[in-house]
Amino acid sequence: MNAAVRAVVRTALHHQLPIHAVYEGYQGLVDGGDHLVAFDSDDVGGILQLGGTVIGSARCQRFRTREGRRVAARHLVERGIDALVVIGGDGSLTGANAFRQEWPELIAELVEAGELDPEAAERHPTLWLVGLVGSIDNDMFGTDMTIGTDTALHRIIEAMDALHSTAASHQRSFVVEVMGRRCGYLALMSAIAAGANWVLIPERPAEAGVWERDMCDALTAGRGKGRRQNMVVVAEGAADTDGEPITADRIKNVLEAELGEDTRITILGHVQRGGSPSAFDRTLSTLLGHEAVETLLRSGPEDEPQLIGIRENRVVSSPLMGNVEETQAVAEAIDGGDYDRAMQMRGGSFTESWDIFRTLVRATPRPPAAGRRPLRLAVLHGGGPAPGMNTAVRAAVRLGMDQGNTMLAVTNGFRGLARGEVRELDWMDVTGWVAQGGAELATARLVPDREQLGAIAEQVREHDIDGMLMIGGWTGYHAAYAVHAARHEHDGLDLPIVCLPASINNDVPGSELSVGADTALNSIVNDVDKIKQSAVASHRCFVVEVMGRDCGYLALMGGLATGAERVYLPEEGITLEDLATDVAALRTGFAAGKRLGLVIRGEGADRVYTTDFIHALFEKEAGDLFDVRDAILGHVQQGGSPSPFDRIQATRLAARCIDYLVEHANEGAPGSAMIGLKGGRVQFTDLAYLPDLSEDHVHRPRRQTWLDLRPVASVMARPG
Repeated sequence: MNAAVRAVVRTALHHQLPIHAVYEGYQGLVDGGDHLVAFDSDDVGGILQLGGTVIGSARCQRFRTREGRRVAARHLVERGIDALVVIGGDGSLTGANAFRQEWPELIAELVEAGELDPEAAERHPTLWLVGLVGSIDNDMFGTDMTIGTDTALHRIIEAMDALHSTAASHQRSFVVEVMGRRCGYLALMSAIAAGANWVLIPERPAEAGVWERDMCDALTAGRGKGRRQNMVVVAEGAADTDGEPITADRIKNVLEAELGEDTRITILGHVQRGGSPSAFDRTLSTLLGHEAVETLLRSGPEDEPQLIGIRENRVVSSPLMGNVEETQAVAEAIDGGDYDRAMQMRGGSFTESWDIFRTLVRATPRPPAAGRRPLRLAVLHGGGPAPGMNTAVRAAVRLGMDQGNTMLAVTNGFRGLARGEVRELDWMDVTGWVAQGGAELATARLVPDREQLGAIAEQVREHDIDGMLMIGGWTGYHAAYAVHAARHEHDGLDLPIVCLPASINNDVPGSELSVGADTALNSIVNDVDKIKQSAVASHRCFVVEVMGRDCGYLALMGGLATGAERVYLPEEGITLEDLATDVAALRTGFAAGKRLGLVIRGEGADRVYTTDFIHALFEKEAGDLFDVRDAILGHVQQGGSPSPFDRIQATRLAARCIDYLVEHANEGAPGSAMIGLKGGRVQFTDLAYLPDLSEDHVHRPRRQTWLDLRPVASVMARPG
């Protein structure tokens, strides 16, 4: 929420609009006085990384009355305010819309009662309104993600990862209850991301009288295969088909009675609402807050109030109350027993994720379907390591085997394939891989030459490989392309190949977002937050270098998420004029009382103006105003356990890749492709287009949609 407040304030100031913060929500509107405060840029400095909301929030019974709303209207008009950006859930947004609808009548009543000057009333005949959804539940129609959801998933996954090690050590079962009211998003996604063994959600109630046995059978089968821990995730609003709540205590009693399991309950509760926001939430909130002000500026007197959200990776606006009604319709569908409709209204990805999870939790694959030709599908890596690679392999192996195929692991990438480093994988071989960083299959930066292509063709024939999934980055893509291009020269290479993007640099064509980039961004955010804390105490400017090679994705998005005032990108380069301007701005700021400066430089921004050079230049020109330090974050950005976002994305993309390979391996003329998110949708791009989509002489695509966010970053960094 704080990132959204910051974005609204700085965007308003950019357009030279006066902006007020309302403390304590609707209670502040009713109380007036010191609860309505004019804000400037400094008032929102340093809040980006804070959890909660610095302007507070409160329930207000008086605002629910017409008299209370009339008082609120008077307080707003007295300060010249006639536009609201409301950040909250469906209840808060519904209340705001009722306030907007009553506004003309409330103003007329105030004038008639002599409480408001007629001229002031004439200047504010309409209340303009936009809404942003602040809710960890992700239960609002009109946006794919709500503010706070990703951070809540981080809190849940941190806890579940820790519980896994405890459960495995003692061979215990854990029941984890997560929040979400009547929405199962947090439960389902955390179950996928943490590798849970069972999940119960409101949208798909468990069959009364049957679910207990189904759950116990699944957990027993896993134990029989050597799994040391069991974890059941339950949404707080879960129930069976008779409407009986399924609580954590109820599940615990079933496990202890039926299986004799030593079972523990963990109810995460309000820790899911707290903590520093994730990189995704900071960026999402910034973009939505910026667009909220832009939408108000574009609005006409007859326009409906809008909800600002994100759909298919694009910021969009849609009618506020229409979305509220659709949100309420989901709850009505659940209450009415129309569960298929409830699942459908949650979105296609929700249903897809449910189906994927039900396969991943099996202890063994299903028997092969009659009449289906079993395939031999190989999985390998290429390029540098990226968090989420193991998650993708786990999903690919289990989903491939569940369709009756043999899954082959190739170690050390295409170099290992040329050497014949190929082995079969079993279902349980990938147990625990969902949370592991690095690459268990190992990887290599190799684009095979003519001789190596011949060796690869020989190994493909020897191991009877029908299709290949390459999970990796730039070098892996070009290695896969080399194999694809050589299919007419070598008999064994006429097979389908799919490239799944896994690169912290986010620099491969065919996808707007690569697996691993979100984890790297969170690593950057965590480190820079600590750096900022040290800098504030000593009037210091930090120059932080992040990875990315020729692509500035980590630099720009890291700058947005950490509040950097200057970002240097490889796509733009650095000029001496840039540096002179930035030095002057820093001197002016610190002379006026500024305590912190933050500059982020992509490692490939310029060969001459290096991080050391910028450090030395700033230090020379700083004089006695401020100190300068540099921080090269290095390969910590490639390490660590993958973020929830990366785990979920890796799983979904791997599922689509297996379907693609199976389909094309059974065709006479198999194709090869790159999978990725394009326009927010999972799409395939012909691998043959790789050279055309790649920029010459550098490692990045010709078209990078994230660069469209550059103006927003500038507004956030230099408001007013």
